[in-house]
Parts: sequence; structure tokens; C-alpha cells
Amino acid sequence: MLNTEVGAVLAVIRRTPDPSSQFLPQPEENIDPAILNSLRSLRALLFNPLQKWHNIDPSFYLSPFLEVIESDNIPATATGVALSAILKILKLEIFNEKTPGAIDAMHSVVNGITNCRLETTDPISEDAVMMRILQAGSAFLVLLATIRNPASVLLSDHAVCTLLNTCFQVVQQSASRGDLLQRSARHTMHEMVQVIFARLPLVESSELDVETSTSISYGARCVGDIFHFLCSMLNAVEVVDADGMQTTNTDEDVQLFALVLINSAIELSGERIGKHPKLMWMIQDDLFHHLIHYGLYSSPLVLSMISSTVLNIYHFLRRSLRLQLEAFFTYVLFRVAAGGSSVQLQEVAVEGIISFCRQPTFIIEAYINFDCDPIRTNLFEDIGKVLCKIAFPISSPLSSMQIQAFQGLVAMIHNIADKMENDKRPHPESYALEIPGYQPFWVERCQNYYDLETWVKFVRVRKFQKKKIMIAANHFNRDEKKGLEFLKISHLVSEPPDPKSYAYFFRYTPGLDKNKIGDFLGDPDEFNLRVLKDFSETFEFSGVILDTALRTFLETFRLPGESQKIQRILEAFSERFYEQQSSETFVSKDAVFILCYSLIMLNTDQHNPQVKKKMTEDEFIRNNRAINGGKDLPREYLSELFQSISNNAITVFGQSSTSMEMNTSRWVDLMKRSKVVEPYLLCNFQHHLSRELFASISGPSVAALCAIFEHVDEDEILHECIDGLISIARIAQFGLHDILDELLSSLSKSTTLLNPYASAEETLFAFSNDLKPRMATLAVFTIANKFGDSIRGAWRNVVDCLMKLKRLKLLPQTVVEPNTESTTTHDLSKQSKSESGVTFPSSYTGLGSSRKASGLIGRFSHFLTLDSGDDSMTSGGSEFEQNLKIIQKCRIGSIFSESSNLPEESLLSLGRALIFAAAGKGQKFSTPIEEEETVGFCWELLITITSANLHRFLTIWPSFHDFLLAVAQFPFFSPCPFAEKAIIGLFKICLKLLSSSQTDKIAEELIFKSINLAWKIEKEILDTCCESITQSISKIVSEYGENLQTFLGWKTILHLLSLTARHPETYDEGVETLILLMSSGALITKLNYAACIDCAFGFSALKISSLETSTKLIDLMAESVPMLVQWYQLEYSDPESNCSNFSSTSSSSMEDGMKPNSSLAVNLFVKLADTLRKTSLVRREEIRNHAVAALKRSFSSADELGFTPSSCINCFNLVIFAMVDDLHEKMVEYSRRGNAEKETKSMEGTLKMAMELLVEVFLQFLKLLSLNPSFRTFWLGVLRRMDTCMKADLGDNYESQLQFLVPELLKKMITVMKEKEILVQRDGDELWDITNIQMQWIAPSVKEELFPEDDF
Repeated sequence: MLNTEVGAVLAVIRRTPDPSSQFLPQPEENIDPAILNSLRSLRALLFNPLQKWHNIDPSFYLSPFLEVIESDNIPATATGVALSAILKILKLEIFNEKTPGAIDAMHSVVNGITNCRLETTDPISEDAVMMRILQAGSAFLVLLATIRNPASVLLSDHAVCTLLNTCFQVVQQSASRGDLLQRSARHTMHEMVQVIFARLPLVESSELDVETSTSISYGARCVGDIFHFLCSMLNAVEVVDADGMQTTNTDEDVQLFALVLINSAIELSGERIGKHPKLMWMIQDDLFHHLIHYGLYSSPLVLSMISSTVLNIYHFLRRSLRLQLEAFFTYVLFRVAAGGSSVQLQEVAVEGIISFCRQPTFIIEAYINFDCDPIRTNLFEDIGKVLCKIAFPISSPLSSMQIQAFQGLVAMIHNIADKMENDKRPHPESYALEIPGYQPFWVERCQNYYDLETWVKFVRVRKFQKKKIMIAANHFNRDEKKGLEFLKISHLVSEPPDPKSYAYFFRYTPGLDKNKIGDFLGDPDEFNLRVLKDFSETFEFSGVILDTALRTFLETFRLPGESQKIQRILEAFSERFYEQQSSETFVSKDAVFILCYSLIMLNTDQHNPQVKKKMTEDEFIRNNRAINGGKDLPREYLSELFQSISNNAITVFGQSSTSMEMNTSRWVDLMKRSKVVEPYLLCNFQHHLSRELFASISGPSVAALCAIFEHVDEDEILHECIDGLISIARIAQFGLHDILDELLSSLSKSTTLLNPYASAEETLFAFSNDLKPRMATLAVFTIANKFGDSIRGAWRNVVDCLMKLKRLKLLPQTVVEPNTESTTTHDLSKQSKSESGVTFPSSYTGLGSSRKASGLIGRFSHFLTLDSGDDSMTSGGSEFEQNLKIIQKCRIGSIFSESSNLPEESLLSLGRALIFAAAGKGQKFSTPIEEEETVGFCWELLITITSANLHRFLTIWPSFHDFLLAVAQFPFFSPCPFAEKAIIGLFKICLKLLSSSQTDKIAEELIFKSINLAWKIEKEILDTCCESITQSISKIVSEYGENLQTFLGWKTILHLLSLTARHPETYDEGVETLILLMSSGALITKLNYAACIDCAFGFSALKISSLETSTKLIDLMAESVPMLVQWYQLEYSDPESNCSNFSSTSSSSMEDGMKPNSSLAVNLFVKLADTLRKTSLVRREEIRNHAVAALKRSFSSADELGFTPSSCINCFNLVIFAMVDDLHEKMVEYSRRGNAEKETKSMEGTLKMAMELLVEVFLQFLKLLSLNPSFRTFWLGVLRRMDTCMKADLGDNYESQLQFLVPELLKKMITVMKEKEILVQRDGDELWDITNIQMQWIAPSVKEELFPEDDF
């Protein structure tokens, strides 16, 4: 190979001149003979080597070729051949790092290439030689990159830098020589940078800090110098002549090339750069400063490269770049994306933001490092707001940038949703946060970063405190005192107040009114002065020139106008600056103070347009003589200050409406803070902060996606939009109920089902012919199915959509499938569907019993299946078939049948929505039939959710009952259909409750309380629903009578039975039910006895009741007395056995005159007797007489009831006396009517029986009655009724039979009283005196017969 290359070089040198050649070869005699001799000598020794080739000094066979390329008199073609020879030698690795003389040989190659001389020829030939040079350099760099030549490590730092500099010079010089040459040079330089930085991981970090490296191989110093050179390339400018004037513009071409090289360097070095402090400092300071400075005013291409570079840096080095990353987003990406630049530049900024968001952990890290830090910006929240603002549709169709922002927003939402652990949802109470007391949170750090639970709690509390701070800032801007008071209430400052906490509040809270901060800091109050001192101590001024420090200080507030306040503020600044100055420039803080005043005056002088004569530098220096302890400050120092102020005014915040930019002072301050700031925390989504993460952007995200869905028509965007909304729902299930409600509320509007201005035909047409409403409808019900446990107020929107589908007849016949497991009665299991088309009871197992969001099949587009399948939403078929497919996919039934999985709050909201919808709230009915069907449908659904939640009936039904009460107060409430469907539904629920094995008394009372409310809302429903009510009551009595445990329950069903059975169509079933109840000893209890008696009276007194039925019921009432006796005996043996029953029954019967202190059995007997008394007043004589006879039998069986004297008298007053008085009154009333002799006679007959009953019962309980202190009064009452009946005036044409009966009855009573010595004939005996007088008045014959004159 060497022989061939030597021959080629010699051949080119000796070539005969060609007239057509483009260059003039030198004659051989003009060529240095040493070069020719060297080549010939090499050729002669090639085949007679003294030792092996890898032991021969490489300079031996390299130097002849190097002499050729370094010679000025060698033809260009010969130089190219020589370079080719060197390239072959390097590629073949003839020598390595162990070969003697390898170091000198490698450096000779470098020197030869960099000192290559070209003959002056035409440009084409020169280009060819330059190409060969760059090819050799490229081959050399390839060898270095692949480490095929081990000797490459022997190059020194200077040699490598020389090679790179040579390449860059060629790049610069070839700019005007041709694109091919420049591209080749750039490629070579790029490859060289890759090789150099790929070796960085092998370099010790300590090497970079050594000023003079003793290593013979290149390393850290070379890398540092090259990286610094690459950063400086970003500052490249070009001079442009315009109208005879020279201006400088940024050389964009060089910047792009520099960014490419920097990107490669960072990619190849990776995290290893962070091990080298000097390299890391260059990235933190120089590189980022350039990137931020040029990023704001660059072209789209440069900004794109800058964003890519920052993204690469983020990927490897973000732990050390917390403030730099924040500044890049704040001062570059956000400002460009916000507008004011070209659309192309905005698109690049948006793409840059999205590129960051696509990183697996960027959004969670941004939230933790910035949004949860009180002194950092809300970076993630700002990203979300920027994307939402840009994506928000203003017109249709969307622009490319809007689509880009929209897709980025959706991708970010998907990222959050996919990372959330659905199976580990924390308890809702864990979301609540509070600040128990003040903690110095501004600079607080977590005590244990390795304990996940501790760290997460720390982050969440910090974010909560930050939110409170922003609220305090809002208060402060409106009212300073209220803002500071809020800080105390929220425990954001200590108590008593700590000046440092206030100083941190003023220093780090964004958005504060700078004028108010300045006024507070300048106040002479002692506490304010302490705050001012602590405020100034938050600044770091070491190593900073005075004007930069002053700029940084004054940017945080606005100087007040009062001179004394300005003085106090500048004194605090001067003291802080003097304490931290690193040089001996100032001898005291007073010198700093004076110079600060002078700088402010200079700033006003130089930049106030009203000042015509500007101060010169000499005048400024002269004005500041002898201010430094009687001595002058260095003239150079003052000159630098003057130039800085003159060229760049000190901008006091608030004086201009322009936004802040990253100027030198801010960057210096940023670098100061970056030295002490907490490192960028690395984390992932396993920290359970995704909920809080999304909550910060939830509002704008929902608004943007819903608006896009409403405005766009492209199918792909619609699908992406729905996917995003579903992902929001997946996130919102973690305690973000308001967000989910807002989402459903907005999405429901897109269904077109809730448009109040559209007719039914218009709504149906839109739904059937537009994909968007169907997609929205499917999305609404899918969310309700999968995330119903997190829905609250939005159940109203879901129910409203469902009701509209019902009215449009878009629902199938059976919305809810039957579930035989939950059907406990034979009849209900047979019932296939209700009148509204819904089958109950029901459940739907199509989606499984689990409501976990992880069951959602991928994205929502899987549900839509818009491809060409049989289930496609747009597949063929009629409109009805297409609509039916959509409704089937909605799986509406499972929402209600699986409601047992809903938490209590969600279930109550669903029930409220159904009840209010049934009452007509939010509904618009076109016909009464439509209203009736809708109300029925709502109640059927309410029955379904109640049936599915019987296990927690006690929890949910009190609220449901309150909703029913609220419904009755609606201003335009239509009670008839609501109450009608309500009572039917409530009885179905009641049957469900009673059919369960363990019926709770409280639950039973709750449902019957609602039943009573329903029929009292509109009593006419008892007529329209009589059959259904009677059937339900009959089923309750016949099948679940033993399960009915409350007085309210029995009273309600028996009362309703007596009311509804008045109708001929329900009479027979009602009577049968009542007879069954009263005939069964097991069903009659102390709870229902009184209600049974009332119901029996109601039936027996009905005109439509047959005589047989009435007498049967009267007999059943009379035959119940032995049962009362049995209860009394049980009560007597165990007085506490029925305490609760006695309490409920007696208290509810007080209105009937019962005495609560009496025995329960006696009270019930009084109830029975009083009912028979009322029965004795009906028009039909047979029933009256039968009732009196039954009453007589009842009293005859009541001896063992344990009547007391007072209870006996009470019974007489309530029953017997009242019956006699009423019968007498009716008899007299009939006698005064014309042609009423028959009725009068009939009523007299009943009165005779009543009088006989009175006497018989009187004699039966005479002994007890006589023991009562009020017996005399009672006896007088008996005698007066005898007298009333004896002297009844029935007219001249009718002779009363009572005149014959009363004396006999009186005689009978007095005789017995006389025999038992209750009535004794003696003077002064009041009882005798009364009796004697009354006998003479009523029937003198009785007195004469029983007490002759001789007896006196």
C-alpha cells in the first residue's frame, strides 16, 4: 500500500504539463529535492524493513507524505494524493498507542493537516483539494469515534482544539466558495464534536478543574474549551450594509450550526456533564442565557432548535436547572405562544411546550417543583392555560395551531388519566386539607423525601398553602388590612407576627400590588422596619455591581413618592449590599446609600424626556467626589455605573405596562439563587398527586374541549375530543365531583336533547342525522355508567336527557332488564314491564358489577366503532335502527340497576333528579299523556334504584322524603300525575321492604310516612288509583302481614283500605282483605287493633255493604274481646312486655278520648265499644240493632279486663251515655219529620235496646262504679237519661214505648242497688236524696212500689 501511494505521489509530481489542465504544475527542478529524496528513500526501504511494522516509528513512513502536503511548491493534485495516503495509513491502524514514536506521529499528522498549503489554482481544483483535506479529517475523526486506532487517545487538548478550530475556519471561509465544501466541513466538525464528547464519560471530573493538565491525552480541559466555543458561536453576528450604514444582525446560519453541535454534545455526554462543575456552570449560565435571549426574537427554525436543545438538557441535567427551566418557559415559550409574534413562531412555541409535556414525567415534575412551591410560578397550570387558550375555538374550522394545542392538551390529559391508579382510590376524606398552625413554609423542606406518604403530604400542604397565599394576595390588593388579616386566619404568618414571614410574603408572592408593598416597607412603624430589614435580607448581592443589585431590588416593588420612605428603603438596601460586597470598594454603608441616591437621580436625568440638558459622565463623577469616607470612589467604577444607567434605565415595576424581560440584572439574580435553590426533584405518577395535578387545569380544560366539540365537525377531532372528555371523567372520579358535573353539564348541551327552543321533530331530526349529538349522548351515558359514583349535581342533566329520549320514543320497550334474583314475589317476577315500558326489579350485568374506571375499554372511540361494521353508528339501516343501536350502547339500564355501587351522596343526587323530573322541573310536556308517561317513567326508575339499595334504605330515604316535601312547594307543581304515580311506586317499594327477611321498623315508618304524604298531596288519587292501592294492601296483608311492625304502617294501610274500598270495583277485595286480617289471630296485634276496628266500622257503615257483610264485621269486632282479655292478662303478668306498643298506640289514640294511664287492653276495649256505638247510629235498623247487641256481648265478655272505677265511668261517658244521647236525638229528629213514623219507630227500638244495655252494664259493673268518688254525679247522669227517654215528645200521633220500659229499667236498677246497700234510705244521704227526687220526677209509681210511705 505504501509503495503504491509513494508511486502515485511521484507520478503526479512528474506529470507532463497538459495545455488543457486547469492548473500549472511545477517543474520537477523547482520542487524541493528533499521531498523527492524522502519519497524515494521510503520506497527503497519499504521492502527491507529492519523490524516489524507495528514497532517502526510511524514518522518514518508518515513524514514524506506530510512534507508533501506542507510544501508550497507541490501541485494540488499531489497534495490530495498524499492526504489519501495518510488516510489509508490511519484507517489500517498500522500503528497504535504503544508503538514507539506514536505521540509525535499523531501530532505531526495534526500539524500537517492544519498547516496544509494549497497551490494557487482555479477554484475548482482548490475545492477538490479542500474536499480531500476534509475527507482525511473526517476519516481521522471516524477513527477517533470508533476507537479503531488506539493511538488517537495520545492527542493533546491543544491538538484537538486546533483540529476543531481548523474545521470551523474552513466552515467560515467556505461560505462563499460553494455549498458542497461547507457542508463537508460542517459534517467533519459535527463528527469531531461527537467523538470528543462521547469520550466525556471516560474523563474524571477532577480533570476539568485542573488548570494545567499533566495528562498526555486530551480530556476535560479540551471538552470545556470546545463547549465554551460552541456557546460563543450563538453570539455570532454578521455586518450588513444598508444605505451606507453598517448594522449587525445575528448570523442565524451559525446559530443553527452551533445548536446542532451543542445538541450532539449533550446527547453523547448525557448525565456525565453534571459530574463536571465547570461544564455544568457553562450550561446553567452562558448557554441558558443565550438560549433565553435569542429564543424570544429568533426565527421559527432557531426557536425550534433552541426548544430541542433545552429538551435534551432537561432530559439529562434537569436536577441542576430548576430556575433555568422556569425562566425558559416564562420568558420564551409562554411569551411567544401568547401572541405578538408571527403565527409560525407561535406554532413552534406551542410545539415546544407539547414536546415537554410528552415526556413521561414532565408534567408531574413541573407540578411538584414549581406549582407546589410557594416561591415559584405555577408552571404546569400556566402550560394548561396556554394550551386551552390557544385551542379554544373562535371560528371554524380550527387553525393548524389550534389543532396542535388541542392535541397537546388531550395528550396531556390522557397521560394523567393513564397513570392514575384506579384500583387504589383513597378515601374521599383524605382529600381534605387544613393548616393546623403556622409553619415557616416559604423555605421549608421535607424532612424525609424517602417516605412516600410523608413527602406527598408535605407537597399537598405546600400547594394548599400556596393557594391560600394567592387568596391573601387578592385581598391585599383590594384592602391591605384585610389581606394581612387573612394571612393570620389562614396560619400563613405566625402569631404574634413574625417580620420574616411578612417579608417572604412581599418578596415571593406574585401579583401583589407593588405600590402597596412599597408603602408598607417605607412606613416608619417599628414592625414595618423589621419587615423591611428581613425583606432586604432575602436578596443575595455578593459579587454583584451596585446598579445590578439596585435594579434587582427595585423590581420587586415600586418606590413610594415620599422622600422619607425612599430614604428608609434605600438605607436597608445599602446596609445589605455593604454587608455582602466582596471587594473593598466602599468603606461604609453610608457611601453606598449616597451613591444609590445619586444613581436614582442619574436615572431620572438620563431617561426623563422633560430633562433637556443631560448630565455628562464627568459631571456624574464630579458630583460623587469624596463620598466614600472622604475619599473618591474609583473613576472606572463610577464610569461603569454611568454607562450602565445611561444605556439601560432602571425600570421601576409599575411605571410601564410592558411585561418584564430577562435582562442582565434578572439573570444575575437568577444565577445567584440557583446556587442555593433546592434541586429539581425527580418523581413519577406513583406519588398519588395526579388528582391535584389535573385539578389546577380542570376548569379551562373542560371548557376548551366542550367548546371544540361544539364548534368542529371533523370526525377525527370529535373522536379525540370525546376521548379527552372521557379521560377527564376518569380523573374526576378521584374526588373532583364538581369537575365531572361541569363536564356532563356542558356535554349534555351538545346532545341537542336539552334545547328548550327546538320542537320534538327538530330534535329528533338533529339526533338522527347528525353524528355529534349521538356521540355526545353516548358519552353522557357512558360516563354515567362508568363514573356515576363521582357524579353529583349533573345527575339532573343525565335524567333530563333520558326524559327527552323517552318523550322522543327513542328508548326501547325495556330500558332495564329483569333480574330474577332481586324479585322476591311471584307476581312481581311475572310482571314483565310497567306502563312506562320499564321492567322492575332490574339490573344489568352487561358491564359487570365493578364500576372501576379501569374497565373502560381503551379510548372512547372503541365504543363509537365508526368503522364499517355492523355496529357502526353510521352503518346502514333506518333512522330508528341506528338510534336504537346508539341507545343500546348507552346501557341506560345499568345506571339504575347497578346503583347499589353508588356512594350515598351520588345516589341521593340521582334520586333527587328523578323526583324533581317527575314533578316537572326542567321538563316541558306537550300533552297530558306525555306528562303522565314521563312521570311514570321517573317513578319506575326511582323504584329501581331504591330496590337496588334496600340495604341502605335508612340512609337514603329520609332525604328522598325531604325531596318529596320540596316538590309539593314548587310554584307550578301539577300534583295529580305525580301523586298518582308516586303512591303506586311507593307501595311497590313498600312491598320490597316487607318482603325482605329483616324489616326495620324505622324503614317501615319512613316509607309509610311518604305514602301518607303522597295521597295527601292530591286526595283525588284515591279514586283514580283505588284498584292498585287495594291490590297492594291486599298483598301486604296476605303475604307480609306478619312483617308489618309499626303502628303507622297498619294505620296507613287500613285507613287507605277503608277509603279506596268505597268504590264498587275494589269493595269485594277490600272486604276480603279486612275479614282475612280480623279472622286471623296471628295478624291482629296491639299495634293494628284500633286501626282494624276503624276500618271495620268504615266498611260496615257503607251503603254498598250487604247486611251479611256488615253483621259479619260487627261480629268480628265483638268477638275480639277475648283477645283483649288475653292481652290484659299478659300485660298484667309482664307490665313491661308491651311498653313501647302501649306508648305508640295510646299516644296516637288520645284524640279518641282514651286515657293513657289506663291499661292498654281497656283503652282498646273503649275503642271497640265506641266504634260499635257509632255503628249503632247508621240508617239501617238491622245493623244498628246488631251493633247494640254486639256491644252488649262485648261488655258481657269484658269482666276480666280489669276495669277500674274511673275506667268504668269513662267507658260509660264515651260509649253508653253517648249512644243513648245520640239515639234519642235522632229519634226526636225523625219524629218531627213528616211521614217518618217508620224511622221514628225503628230508632225507638234501637234506643230501647240501648237503654236495656245501659241498665245491664250498669248492674254488671255496679260495685266498681260505686267505689268511684264521682259515683253520685254518674248516677245522676243515668237518672237524667231515664228521665229524658221517659218524657220524649214524639208527637201526638205516636205513643212511645219507652214510657213503659223506663220504669221497669229504673225499678230494676234501684232494686239491685238497694239489695247491695249501695242505695240506703236515710236522712242526709246525698245519693238517696238525689234518687228520691228523680224517682218522683221520672216514675212515681216505682217509688211507691219500692219505698212505700211507711218505710220512711
